[in-house]
Amino acid sequence: MTHSAAIDQAHGVGPAAPGDVTPAVTETAGRAFAGLFRMLKLARPDRPIHPEGIGLAGRLTRTGSSGATSGVEWLDTPGIDSVKARFSRSVGLPQQLPDILGLALRITPSSGGITDVLFASTGWRLPGRFLLQPKLDVASATFTTLMPYRGGKGPVLLGLRTSEVPAGPLASGEWVLNLYWAKPAGPWRECGELRLRAEPEPADTPVRFNPLGNQPPGAQTYAWTRRLRERSYRAAQRPAPAAVANSAPASAAPAATERNTMSTVSQLFNSPAADVWRVIADGWLYSGWVVGTSRIRAVDDQWPAAGARLHHSVGGWPLVIDDSTQVTAVEPGRRLEVIARGWPMGEAKVVITLEDQDGQCRVTISEDAVRGPGKMMPKFLRDPLIAVRNRETLRRLELMAAGGAGK
Repeated sequence: MTHSAAIDQAHGVGPAAPGDVTPAVTETAGRAFAGLFRMLKLARPDRPIHPEGIGLAGRLTRTGSSGATSGVEWLDTPGIDSVKARFSRSVGLPQQLPDILGLALRITPSSGGITDVLFASTGWRLPGRFLLQPKLDVASATFTTLMPYRGGKGPVLLGLRTSEVPAGPLASGEWVLNLYWAKPAGPWRECGELRLRAEPEPADTPVRFNPLGNQPPGAQTYAWTRRLRERSYRAAQRPAPAAVANSAPASAAPAATERNTMSTVSQLFNSPAADVWRVIADGWLYSGWVVGTSRIRAVDDQWPAAGARLHHSVGGWPLVIDDSTQVTAVEPGRRLEVIARGWPMGEAKVVITLEDQDGQCRVTISEDAVRGPGKMMPKFLRDPLIAVRNRETLRRLELMAAGGAGK
């Protein structure tokens, strides 16, 4: 081995692991992944993948290796570590559909420091241990780190297999998994047990995991894995753009929460809020500014009071669907919340807020599917489609308000 090759391998650049590829290839692939993550953040500003999760806590009992050793001090030494974890579904598909399952661990080893390890649902044998596999639930899932760590004896892959699951939802009991290590093409060797329970109030965790910075004691990441992953992690964890300032009174605060979970667009109108509200309050005008509404067939006399309906049609003749929209909450002049129906496509929740700003009005529309086939589409795909439609809706609404519609 040449001197330069020895230096490369010492830094994880050389062919220290099966399947290692040239820096140019991994650098290009890493940039491509980062670009994809930046696109996904347009629809999911906070977490582009694994958008919703559940926080877990527990302990990892390391039994060490019997017989062969991994070359990673942390794996080969017995001990008990405290663990904070996050379980999530990668794409965010409905619970009834298989998805890539993720389990992120923040481990505090007894020796001190922090270790972050990310697992995803994969196969267990070759070549499946290097391939993501959608799973319906954790009972049938096996997890690996996909990419190996660099230990004292070469590359080491980590794996988890479920041994016990709660009888009900994951948040209802203890989840037990066995920890394994393996050479990339070698047999799995058990080296510990992980026990997790949902936090006292099951909810997502704000923890951001950093597997490239917080590595297990005695292990390093290969340079080629860093090139593949580092830019994507930075793109995913970059702070989301500041939300549109909400100058409305405290009674309108729910809108800020909805903006974080729904597709949201906003536009500053040159018309005052009173002119905009007059258009919104006239149910017969909806087909003039709501994109997709082809006609209004009837409007309840109480519109837009809570519980009132307008009966609309969606689509172009002769493919027209008749359905209705119902008001679920209203603050006259400031906020309207409706459930818009268009079966067989489904139902959507829509929230429109108005904020007066020195004779102008900032109008915000937040929307998301709540029932039907529309909700089956992954959120990172449906959010941009909703946003494009609602930007045009805002443009139409502004023109009608400026033209005096509803007076």
